[in-house]
Amino acid sequence: MTATEVPAADQAAVAVIPQRLLAAWAHQDAASIADLFTDDGTLILPGIFRQGRQDIKAYFTDAFEGAYAGTQVVGKPVGLRFFGPDVALLLSAGGVLAAGETEVSDAQAIKASWLVVRDEGQWRLAAYQNSPAKQGLPTPGTAPAA
Repeated sequence: MTATEVPAADQAAVAVIPQRLLAAWAHQDAASIADLFTDDGTLILPGIFRQGRQDIKAYFTDAFEGAYAGTQVVGKPVGLRFFGPDVALLLSAGGVLAAGETEVSDAQAIKASWLVVRDEGQWRLAAYQNSPAKQGLPTPGTAPAA
């Protein structure tokens, strides 16, 4: 199924999910971020695996009280594909800004995939994963960089 076969309302509803995450992050609102996910949604970040809306909420609650307090996240969609009337894959590029920063550093730049499904009539994240945008894969048999 191509994007042209998907109703414009569904395309818009999926495309706005990253903006909803950015707005919730701006308010350091862990509950609103978790509400973007299905009940059994998955969050995968470098070194992090969280399963379920409550676990995701707990992760962001701790993050906003710790290392991510006062941060902002920025991003933009770079691709959107529908795999049927109720499943879409959104790709984005962005990163985290510390207080006072205006541009994402190479160290903080990410690429992300958002697996979005229609869940009880609403578009929600079934899975979100991001990876560093500028770092290559580790070379097998070598120690990780310090």
